[in-house]
Amino acid sequence: MRQLKWCFLLIILWTNTVLWGQIEPVIKSKVAFTIGETLEIKSQILKENRILNIYLPKGYSEENAKTYPVIYLLDGSVDEDFIHISGLVQFGSFPWINLLSETIVVGIANVDRKRDFTYPSTNKKDKKNFPTTGSSEQFIRFIEEEVQALITKEYKVNTSKTLIGQSLGGLLAAEILFKKPDLFDNYIIISPSLWWDNESLLTWNTPNYKTKKSIYIAVGKEGKVMEETAKGLFEKLNQSKSKNTKIFFEFFEAQNHGNILHLAAYRAFEKVFGQKKAKK
Repeated sequence: MRQLKWCFLLIILWTNTVLWGQIEPVIKSKVAFTIGETLEIKSQILKENRILNIYLPKGYSEENAKTYPVIYLLDGSVDEDFIHISGLVQFGSFPWINLLSETIVVGIANVDRKRDFTYPSTNKKDKKNFPTTGSSEQFIRFIEEEVQALITKEYKVNTSKTLIGQSLGGLLAAEILFKKPDLFDNYIIISPSLWWDNESLLTWNTPNYKTKKSIYIAVGKEGKVMEETAKGLFEKLNQSKSKNTKIFFEFFEAQNHGNILHLAAYRAFEKVFGQKKAKK
């Protein structure tokens, strides 16, 4: 019994010695971690305040003569797709990856995506489910006349512009491609909601442009309508493409509507930008 007591006391002494002997690290400083800037702007077109989240590549400087391409991201709120897409851009621009050039990302944060990403629908169910619907024309003007103009004025950008949109954002990206194709050089359209308005976008005249374009379309295992309309968009564009256009289509059988964007965006970077990989 006495031996057990001594063992117990020794264990306590050893434990206290170890705990007392530990040295806690001293925090030397604590600062906010940032990957860019957030702008709040007053839109005259939309008549409301809007948030733009800006990812800036490492080394970006007003004093530096270097200019950068821009990726415009729909659903670009901090709690939506801005952070993980910016991470892909940073990763892809590492010298040992060399997938794409160092690029600025402009995340356009949402206020009412059902309003901003849809054109007017004649479908009663669409109107019931999306009561604020039908203002994409105004939102496209906002992108062109206010967002793009502001980014060109405030940041060191070159002429290369890419648009990424998924779901209703993919519908809007497709609408811009058909109606104002020269707003962007590259279109990354993922899981587009082409069921909208009885699939009417697929009946529109194909876009007319003379500038160089790369168009990437992807869809996951998302049901017959989503899959067939995405493939239909690819086929429609592919049939009438000019020789200065590259069009890609991928079906992600293992992904669904909720988890396709990250993987598809990386694949789009490979297809659209496709720079040679440098040796590490």
